[in-house]
Amino acid sequence: MSRQKRVVAIHDISCFGRCSLTVALPIISATGVECSVIPTAVLSTHTGGFTGYTYRDLTDDMTPIVDHWESLGLEFDAIYTGFLGSFGQIDIVIDILDRLREKGTLVVVDPVMADNGSLYSIFPDNFPDGMRRLCAKADLILPNITEAVLMLGEEYRDGPYDREYIEDLLRKLGTIGAKKVILTGVYFTKEKLGAAAYDVETGKVSYSFHDTIPGYYHGTGDVFGSATVASLMNGLSLSRANEIAVNYTAKSIQRTRDASTDIRFGVNFEAGIPQLIKDIETRG
Repeated sequence: MSRQKRVVAIHDISCFGRCSLTVALPIISATGVECSVIPTAVLSTHTGGFTGYTYRDLTDDMTPIVDHWESLGLEFDAIYTGFLGSFGQIDIVIDILDRLREKGTLVVVDPVMADNGSLYSIFPDNFPDGMRRLCAKADLILPNITEAVLMLGEEYRDGPYDREYIEDLLRKLGTIGAKKVILTGVYFTKEKLGAAAYDVETGKVSYSFHDTIPGYYHGTGDVFGSATVASLMNGLSLSRANEIAVNYTAKSIQRTRDASTDIRFGVNFEAGIPQLIKDIETRG
């Protein structure tokens, strides 16, 4: 039996509302990969659509956690970062990467900070510069189109897009530093939505699409990112990981829409975990 892979997920934890660590932990663990965590904050709920939520900043705890881990000689096969609440946390995570990264450690950065053409209101205008610095340390980055153009200093444009535009964005993102890019929120027609995967070293671009589902659902980026990391840790190719993550996320959204669940509660990814495991085990 091969050695079990170990991932550390660096995200906040919302006690209610499926996103960040409450998504990453079950998805990654269910696929046979050990998932350790460095929580960046604890919230009573996520911030999308809820008011009156509690927020506990854990910035001061992040470095001591790593200090202890280093004393134990712990090693990680991947480091997966998501929502970071401040420039201070970006700098700390960059330091954590330098300290925990070994030869062969996969660093995956989801530069969570914007959507639908706008930077999230909690971030200053120069936050994309900080996130670009973090992305430069990654092996794989997972921006959506808004996050991509903000890091590249370009104007946002609405879709549908064409291949020339998407592949130009991918090539530019490839100059930031990561050797692989998955760009989410890609669509060439309004009927299909998905993501584009780009290998900087080979120049290969692959796409995966699913039928577009109306509405906006919270936590889907975390579902997508976690399924991608889980697939890669199980030895799948970038294009296959992208395909699995697109389908898994879309089906989670469809399940939630069919049940008329309050969109603030996140998507029902749990019921799709058995199929996710099968998809990863069949290897494509």
